[in-house]
Amino acid sequence: MSTGDCGNGGGGGCECGCCCVHNKMEDIKPHPVMEQLPGVQYCINSPPPLRSGSYSSGVPALSNDSRYHCLDSKLRRLRFLTPLSMVPLMTFTGLGLYYLGFSMYLPHYAKAKIKRRVCDRYALLFSVAFVWGYAQILTSSGAYRNASSATQASCRTDRAGLITGAPWLYIPYPFQWGRPTFQAGEAFAMMAASFVASLESTGTFLATARYGSATPVPASVVNRGVGWLGFGTLLSGLFGTVTGCTASVENAGLLAMTRVGSRRVVQVSAGFMIFFSLLGKFGAFFASIPLPIIAALYCFFFGYVSSAGLGLLQYCNLNSFRTKFILGFSFFLGLSVPQYFREYQLSSGASPVHTHSRWFNDMVTVVFTSHATVAVLVAVILDCTLVREDDEGGNDSGSHWWEKFVFYNRDVRSHDFYKLPCKLNKLFPPV
Repeated sequence: MSTGDCGNGGGGGCECGCCCVHNKMEDIKPHPVMEQLPGVQYCINSPPPLRSGSYSSGVPALSNDSRYHCLDSKLRRLRFLTPLSMVPLMTFTGLGLYYLGFSMYLPHYAKAKIKRRVCDRYALLFSVAFVWGYAQILTSSGAYRNASSATQASCRTDRAGLITGAPWLYIPYPFQWGRPTFQAGEAFAMMAASFVASLESTGTFLATARYGSATPVPASVVNRGVGWLGFGTLLSGLFGTVTGCTASVENAGLLAMTRVGSRRVVQVSAGFMIFFSLLGKFGAFFASIPLPIIAALYCFFFGYVSSAGLGLLQYCNLNSFRTKFILGFSFFLGLSVPQYFREYQLSSGASPVHTHSRWFNDMVTVVFTSHATVAVLVAVILDCTLVREDDEGGNDSGSHWWEKFVFYNRDVRSHDFYKLPCKLNKLFPPV
């Protein structure tokens, strides 16, 4: 720890009028760039070291006795996430949805020479309106008349009579589809889905805070957000929606594209969404957007969210083989395991998990088909169990940087970024 020194040797105040703070935390600096990786036994121009005596030490083994070295403080027992384990979580929150975008995206290039930020702020609005109008012209002129059914379903703007069949005014009410039913198997499957949604939403929270130029999200704020997601899922069940609530990955990417991290903008947008949801024609009008337009937007949004996770690597030591293994192994399993589950279901029509309990099969399938969930679970487990060589403080994984943001009151800027409006902060106090 470094101590402040302004030239005053006494224990009283400073003659210069400044405020000396002793035992101040040392400034955190990025890990240095190294042209050669350390820890290599031999390189190209030197032979390997020759052993003598017993060769029994050549058998590789992982020592589990030192797995608690990363839990030498109460703080780390409360928080297992580090920048290293958050990288796959945030990256696969967007990267795990790649199949929704590029498969229907038509590459294009547009270059604007406008000094004002009009094209940055309103690029999404202008591009959607232009392509949407072009699709309407093609639909009205009969360009899709002889096209395949798949092309008509994805490119036409009047598919299934959405606008003509929607009512002008529709007010939802609780239990409109009948009384609720309860089955234990479905409840357990929904618990697994809620667990997956909580992890993926956590990645969205972290990416949103990153692009909103805020400090890293404290643990209590993440818990608060997950709790409100549960309350929204409860309302969704009461009003008969087919899906629950989760944080919008698209909004996080839109925030990065427009660089508008204002909470007031989100509040006004939510008010407009609630109001216009009562107008059936208005909702059907937006539902007529062709799917390739949505897929093109996904390519931009998910790319921004994925890059937010990769940005946290600046706090990790990329010269460490332990860091490289955790990062690469979590990325590999985060891509391969969900893809295996999907391909197995497409080929056989059933889950690769075969037990006598259908609810257990659904639980395992829900968890292992989520890219972000698989990646973060693997990263957290490896980060907490693999032996730390010459890294007792956890600096290689970035935990020394993350510690001061775990609790709400550790950083004075948390109150400015994460305080709830309308005095709700007193009802839901952070810790």
